[in-house]
Amino acid sequence: MAREEHKLRLATCSLAGCFGCHMSFLDIDEWLFELDKFFTFDRSPFTDIKTLENADVGLIEGGLCNQENIEVLLDFRKNCKLLVSVGACAINGGVPALRNGFPVEDCLLEVYQNGVGLQGTVIPSGKELPSLLPKVLPVHELVKVDYFLPGCPPPAEAFIELLCAIRDNRAPEIAYEHRRFD
Repeated sequence: MAREEHKLRLATCSLAGCFGCHMSFLDIDEWLFELDKFFTFDRSPFTDIKTLENADVGLIEGGLCNQENIEVLLDFRKNCKLLVSVGACAINGGVPALRNGFPVEDCLLEVYQNGVGLQGTVIPSGKELPSLLPKVLPVHELVKVDYFLPGCPPPAEAFIELLCAIRDNRAPEIAYEHRRFD
């Protein structure tokens, strides 16, 4: 069997968040060469592959703030054997969930009309824009999550431990110092 056939397929995806978890993932630096021995990238902004079928591992960052996020998550979960909720936004809503204490309409008014110089600005709308959810939700409230990788963002060492554990078919052991929120 060729070496490629033994590799696990790894996919990544971002929902409502800052993309910081993906940036932290890239901080594994030279370990990317080691990663390449055991994983091949599938759908990911790293590869610009936009479709996904039968990934072994899916890393998803960001919370659910609109209908499009839900559709992306449902498709991602359907196509990943293991799903990892990565970072504070995916695990508990993170910074996007700060709006949860206010009605969506009040947030839109504040952002688009109440600021200095914004009076009379139109709140964007249209069928091409996904409708906002009343509350930002964490990933596990909608789909089954197999692992949680905490942090904001999780450090590179946490990604390495998680992926080594999955590769070795064991539970990840994320050290306390790698459960940080910068």
